Amino acid sequence: MTLVTAESCTGGGVAQAVTMISGSSAWFDRGFVTYSNIAKEEMLGVAPDTLEQHGAVSEQTVREMADGALQYSRAQVALSVSGVAGPSGGTPEKPVGMVWFAWATNDTVQAECHHFPGDRDAVRAKSVQIALQGVLNLLNNITKVA
Repeated sequence: MTLVTAESCTGGGVAQAVTMISGSSAWFDRGFVTYSNIAKEEMLGVAPDTLEQHGAVSEQTVREMADGALQYSRAQVALSVSGVAGPSGGTPEKPVGMVWFAWATNDTVQAECHHFPGDRDAVRAKSVQIALQGVLNLLNNITKVA
């Protein structure tokens, strides 16, 4: 199985962590860094209505990002991440440290929201960790079913 990433607030940090591993070219297909809403629309097919109604930091958006990453790659597993890393950009509804994740295969998409303390670097680093742990969890669940 190969992996594709669709990243916003991590700015390619997940892809960087993956490619630090020698031999990752055997299982890492590509990464999309879609920091702007327009990039999410153009590169991943996120619906403008989704972004308008729910915003970039939402369950709906990360689900569409993961689906789009699968559609526009050759991978079988996708992860997506979008959040508010700070120090600015937070709102009462979406505070700094709020990050949405989604993990997908052609058969399933699951999403989770996490709230991380700390500065921008801490939020981004923890987001990379959770994103990759989610891939491991998804793969473990797939192998248990098989």
